[in-house]
Amino acid sequence: MREKDGHWMQRAIQLARQGIGLTRPNPPVGAVLVKSGRIVGQGWHRQAGTAHAEVKAIQAAGSKAKGATLYVTLEPCSTFGKTPPCTEAILQSGIRRVVIGCLDPNPVHHGRGVRILRSSGIEVTVGVQREDSLRLVEAFSKWVRTGRPWVTLKMALSIDGRVADASGNSRWITGKEARRSVHDLRRTADAIMVGKRTALLDDPTLLPRPALGRKPLRIVLDSHGSLPLRLRLFTDGHSEQTVVFTSWRVRRGWVERVRATGASIVRVRRRVRGLDLNQVLLRLGEMGVMHLLCEGGGQLAGNLVRARLVDRLVLYFGPRLLGECSLPGFVLGRIVLARAPRLFIESVSRAGDSIQVTAHLQ
Repeated sequence: MREKDGHWMQRAIQLARQGIGLTRPNPPVGAVLVKSGRIVGQGWHRQAGTAHAEVKAIQAAGSKAKGATLYVTLEPCSTFGKTPPCTEAILQSGIRRVVIGCLDPNPVHHGRGVRILRSSGIEVTVGVQREDSLRLVEAFSKWVRTGRPWVTLKMALSIDGRVADASGNSRWITGKEARRSVHDLRRTADAIMVGKRTALLDDPTLLPRPALGRKPLRIVLDSHGSLPLRLRLFTDGHSEQTVVFTSWRVRRGWVERVRATGASIVRVRRRVRGLDLNQVLLRLGEMGVMHLLCEGGGQLAGNLVRARLVDRLVLYFGPRLLGECSLPGFVLGRIVLARAPRLFIESVSRAGDSIQVTAHLQ
């Protein structure tokens, strides 16, 4: 690794972050072309079916790409898909050296692009800013290996761990800065999911504001087929983004009425505690959802945690105490301390008057 490699890779990572939430089913990727210590071209992948980051950077550089060094967050693709392989564009451009943040997590392609480039005489360095590069593609990595989306569980909680008062009112437990942070989080997701009770109590749109080009699917779980069609999920002009997961036992008439709004219906098995969440995640994976953001409520959050289906928790604690008669953040049933789910705390930060805790299950 050379002295400035980390610096230029950080720029590529910054570019890649602009594509998060836009590229499904492709991962977000950023690329920078450097020659004589200056950027001569850069780009990021904006949407599946359009030019990849490396090609955008090469196009921006033009003839200056010859003899330059390419910094790219993910190993260049080496097969034909909706677009030609990036390795071919790199070879044709005359690039002298390629620096890669991390290898392609897809077992079918892992290391193949590197081998092609090296066998053609291009110097290749792998692993520069590896951890940050891997974080960019963690959702894609899980999806391509397991067929399931990466699951982020977001909860807005009082200091004593409650999501709403006794009447179900939750507006607002956290402050404006925390809610603004939630919209940032929504823009990273391919789909946003809630349970039926949250849909009924909050009547949410589940849309990021501002959207900035993002169009996440809006997932609602309703095992009995009883959601009223007056909810904003069906009436706000974005019903084509709404997908209702329900069981095979629901009435055909209700299913037809939901579909008439423009929303979609997906049927899965029903279990004792609700719909089969494993099957829900697999169906979402089949739909190309790489990152699923779950926003509760307490029953759904508890079921996901109990089944160990959560990859990361983002918990916002607002400066409120709601007491024992309010609604709990996690409905986990009767558990003893020795068997209680344990979290590894990744970070703790302030979001205005609220506290944000990011963690994962141990």
